Amino acid sequence: MAPPLTARVQLLLLRAAGFLIGLIGQVARAFGGPKFHARTTGPVSEPLLLLSGIQLAKLIRQRKVKCIDVVQAYINRIKDVNPMINGIVKYRFEEARKEAHSVDERLAEKLEDEATLEKKWPFLGVPLTVKEAFQLQGMPNSSGLVNRRDAISKSDATVVALLKEAGAIPIGITNCSELCMWYESSNKIYGRSNNPYDLQHIVGGSSGGEGCTLAAACSVIGVGSDIGGSIRMPAFFNGIFGHKPSPGVVPNQGQFPMAGEAQEIFQCTGPMCRYAEDLIPMLRVMAGPGIKKLKLDAKVHLRHLKFYWMEHDGGSLLMSKVEQDLILAQRKEPMKFVDLLGDHGKPISPLWELIKWCLGLSVYTIPSIGLALLEEKLKYNKEKYKKFKAVEESLHKELVEMLGDDGVFLYPSHPTVAPKHHVPLTRPFNFAYTGVFNALGLPVTQCPLGLNAKGLPLGIQVVAGPFNDHLTLAVAQYLEKSFGGWVCPGKI
Repeated sequence: MAPPLTARVQLLLLRAAGFLIGLIGQVARAFGGPKFHARTTGPVSEPLLLLSGIQLAKLIRQRKVKCIDVVQAYINRIKDVNPMINGIVKYRFEEARKEAHSVDERLAEKLEDEATLEKKWPFLGVPLTVKEAFQLQGMPNSSGLVNRRDAISKSDATVVALLKEAGAIPIGITNCSELCMWYESSNKIYGRSNNPYDLQHIVGGSSGGEGCTLAAACSVIGVGSDIGGSIRMPAFFNGIFGHKPSPGVVPNQGQFPMAGEAQEIFQCTGPMCRYAEDLIPMLRVMAGPGIKKLKLDAKVHLRHLKFYWMEHDGGSLLMSKVEQDLILAQRKEPMKFVDLLGDHGKPISPLWELIKWCLGLSVYTIPSIGLALLEEKLKYNKEKYKKFKAVEESLHKELVEMLGDDGVFLYPSHPTVAPKHHVPLTRPFNFAYTGVFNALGLPVTQCPLGLNAKGLPLGIQVVAGPFNDHLTLAVAQYLEKSFGGWVCPGKI
């Protein structure tokens, strides 16, 4: 009698499943349920989400808009969109609401006039997101490394503290690649981030969560870091602005991992945002005393600038050979990557981790394992490093002399638009288009140039000579006016 009973049970289960599926479908239709097959995030309907950071701060200072309404508008957008893109990995909603109410209460007292408020708090009440690799008090700071899953920040990174002092309100932290060393933002703690223009495509890395969060209008200004293009690649793939400052201008303290010695000149902390007019005010705040090294108050007349450009490296003697050499040179690290993976604990074996990964047992991502294996293969050689350093210095001298104090260089941000997930594994050196300028120590601004026929963002890098950041930032504002700047995903 068992077989008939099993058949009846199966039939009942099938009927129950059918009923549940039908019921879920009715509920979804009734409430406009999630569009599981959507390829992009939805367009923005809340006008507050379509204003720049400095515009929002001005309206808040003038008491034309309440800070709590701005913060709540972003919280609502995040709740709607972030489940699709997985850009923000830890919310800070309750704290943000309290801080927004404090801003409104202070403004209600009318103790300061608008000019005083602007001078003290240029980003008063403006929502801010921060790359998880930076310390934000009370929030995780793992950089996607499982060994650091329980690491909670007890203080703020220097740039985060400066932005908070300027009035910005952090609403969450954003995803990154494991140890910030890959150009797809995915790790074993938070999972993978998705491009808001097409969820099947990457967001870039390592500041990829920040890039897609901004692009999806879940934030307006954000903090990123760049050691080989980690601000500019995500900014390019997600159609926003990102600036890698001249080295030594913006403090790097308070992020993990922290570059040291030979790496230090490569690592730069910088602003990421949707609107070009936020770049200079953000840079002024984030740089602190280092802003004195720049000439941001200098008037830039574009008609007087010298423009140079290359459509691609084209196998040229100048760029392609040097890019490859510089990529290898950057792999000379005082702190070995394999040691970072172990987080200063028990050393790991990259080969053993690769075997474990094939069995689904490793806690590390395949890009990190691959990089550790490559590090073992490319042992540091003093003579080889001297050769690479000489090539770098030669190119640096040639570019600096060419650009002078009145020239900019236009160069692709990446060989392709945002590729589909996992494709970077087949093109591991494409970051050379951005990485070369880290090695050369030049300021670079990534600027969006609209969308291609498939709806994916286009963009360009604008490069200038050392400490001539004001030139690239001026060109960014011009390109925004000419090409339209950020385009909201899902916009018809």
